[in-house]
Amino acid sequence: MRYAFIAAHAIEFSIVLMCRVLRVSRGGYYAWRGRPVSKRDIRNKCLVVRIRSAFEKSRKTYGSPRVHRQLVSEGEICSRGRVERLMSANGIRAKVRRKFVATTDSRHDLPVADNVLGREFSVEEPDRVWVSDITYIPTDEGWLYMAGVLDLCSRSAVGWSMSDSLGRQLVIDALEMAYRRRKPGRGLIHHSDRGSQYASDDYRMRMSMSRKGDCWDNAVMESFFGTLKKELVHHRRYRTREEARRDIFEFIEVFYNRERLHSSLGYLPPVEYENLIAARQAA
Repeated sequence: MRYAFIAAHAIEFSIVLMCRVLRVSRGGYYAWRGRPVSKRDIRNKCLVVRIRSAFEKSRKTYGSPRVHRQLVSEGEICSRGRVERLMSANGIRAKVRRKFVATTDSRHDLPVADNVLGREFSVEEPDRVWVSDITYIPTDEGWLYMAGVLDLCSRSAVGWSMSDSLGRQLVIDALEMAYRRRKPGRGLIHHSDRGSQYASDDYRMRMSMSRKGDCWDNAVMESFFGTLKKELVHHRRYRTREEARRDIFEFIEVFYNRERLHSSLGYLPPVEYENLIAARQAA
């Protein structure tokens, strides 16, 4: 594998330097280069091409588990360990997560709801439980605040809104979008943190709220925003809020809901997972 790494990066780095760093002899490397290419080497080169394709398709966000599942779904026969080794040897690495700041202001006298959800994140049908939260997006014009609504069954982003204001209308617009698109039946549970926006009189429904200071009570929504930041926002510089809006809309509608593989859904995208549930119910 060390010789293969040197050969793959011969254009970028000095062979002498790579041999020294990897502690192999130049003679051994050139002797290896003179050997006939093995079937395994040919297979690995072909597999690396498909790995890169799957990685690029994911917008450079997939690690080896998701790349492996993507290849398997395309009919490729290979082990996860092999994919991991080839990605490491060829410098194929997913984008790195950064920390982000909470936007919750629970210092208010408004009424708060009990934690009905109680960290029961496994839901069998769509539109039974929605979770919601607020995050922020940095732009050169200032903060762009975003409220999101996620279906807990399929992890689908069913509603969202963006504004330069952190007022209650932000979360109301996201909820109204979710209602227009999904038209849920009676009994829907909506879970959020204790922020003043969700506790306002204008935002009243069957509510569930996280305990004070406990982000794990809304872990699925935190995970969604973490994915948005790690896989998109932290790799952009937005000149305007409108530029950020367009980019985030495209990420959610084109990639996240319809293409991104979710480990909690058996490595299916949310839309495909919901279609599978609908097909089972119709059978």
